[in-house]
Amino acid sequence: MTTTAAGPVAGTPTDGHSKTHLALTLLALSAAGLVVSLQQTVVIPLLPHMMVQLGTNAAGIQWLFTAALLSGAVATPLLSRFGDMYGKKRMVLIAMGLLILGSVICAFATSLGVYIIGRALQGTASAMIPLAIGILRDTFPPEKMVTAIGVVSGTMGVGGTVGMLMTGVIADHTTNPHPVFWVTAGLGVLAAVLIQFTAKDTGVRHGGSPDYVGAALLGGLLITLLLAISEGPAWGWNSGSVLGLFGAAIALTVVWVFVELKVKQPLVRLPLLVGPKSLTANLISLLLGAALFGSFTLVSNFVQTPADKVGYGLSGSVMAVGLYGIPSALLMTVFSFRTGKIAARIGAAYTLAIGSAFAAASMLWTAGFHEHGWQMVVTNVLQGTGFGIGYAALGTLAVMHVPMSESGIASGINSLVRTAGGSIAGAVTGSILTSQVIAHTHVPTLHAYVLSFTLLGIAALLAAIVAVLHGLRHGGE
Repeated sequence: MTTTAAGPVAGTPTDGHSKTHLALTLLALSAAGLVVSLQQTVVIPLLPHMMVQLGTNAAGIQWLFTAALLSGAVATPLLSRFGDMYGKKRMVLIAMGLLILGSVICAFATSLGVYIIGRALQGTASAMIPLAIGILRDTFPPEKMVTAIGVVSGTMGVGGTVGMLMTGVIADHTTNPHPVFWVTAGLGVLAAVLIQFTAKDTGVRHGGSPDYVGAALLGGLLITLLLAISEGPAWGWNSGSVLGLFGAAIALTVVWVFVELKVKQPLVRLPLLVGPKSLTANLISLLLGAALFGSFTLVSNFVQTPADKVGYGLSGSVMAVGLYGIPSALLMTVFSFRTGKIAARIGAAYTLAIGSAFAAASMLWTAGFHEHGWQMVVTNVLQGTGFGIGYAALGTLAVMHVPMSESGIASGINSLVRTAGGSIAGAVTGSILTSQVIAHTHVPTLHAYVLSFTLLGIAALLAAIVAVLHGLRHGGE
């Protein structure tokens, strides 16, 4: 393996890294992070209407969300590796280009299949977050790096809420989903321009070649696993098709691990996935990813459920989904800036435990209290606090223990397991909502929602426990 210096020593302030340049870089990368997280959730409030328009069921329409998470899970480690090899800024711009292309395809789509293709292209932009964190680690001095990473990581939750609010505004004027994707494309162009003129590639680059076989195997095992989970209720859990898919997922996992251990430059360095400090960071990421992405779909559907017809729900509009999310977006923004100071005092692990505990409280609160609008506001206050603190601290914990030269791939692996957690949560909750329906309808029962929120709450609670154990073992790191 060869390495070439691409600029100043990472993390050392230079004349090229003035305060103004650092501020503009953070602005550009935060804007890109906002667009990426926005595209992940912008379609969620539209799913109930699109399900009718496209003539599919809940499991089928869920793939408009799952496809983006799935492609992101595969693209993230691959583009992160490319970033370490060819430059992180270049890969960020490519990721934004794929997001723009996917948005345009969705803006013209008229069938479920075309929408899924467009959403999969949009989802590859998830790689932008770990690439951005790598740029920050290469560019910012140590005393500012934690806060900068927290700000960019915090855009994940903020963008999700802003996306649903934006969708609500558009949905108030038209039932056509296409304008939403045109807006996403436009925002993607704006973010790409900002990055082009502000961000710089400075870190160390590696030679070598990408692990395409590992990427293909990873994609295959995730697709078979998620397809089995999502289609289990319709096909039957004991059917040959579902059992065959689970078997294929296991077999592909075994082959993938074998390949990653044998190739010189694997897609995923397993020590960065299951090493002493990496394992807990990635496990927390998996659990929090499940809680965050799983909750987006559940809350959106629940708010829009007409209480006068089915006996539960808040009878809200698409706009209401976004309005309920405003407290969450505001708190995520506040804590994304403040979490760095908290982590500097008590450690990233304990900070992450606090955030995960708040996230768990938001899910479990919703499972028990969901009859009135003010209760949903409480949910979003707890959620914004939890994920604002949690994701900001997680971005730091994922890279603080690895060499600077591997910050991109380490963050990429952490992002991979986070999006994989979101994909699995989407498939599981979609399966629950599809299998437990009101008699003679396709409408999920209240119990299905309560069970789903409870499972997501347990996932976040487990993340908090793992974070505390990590802190005790490694001194709060």
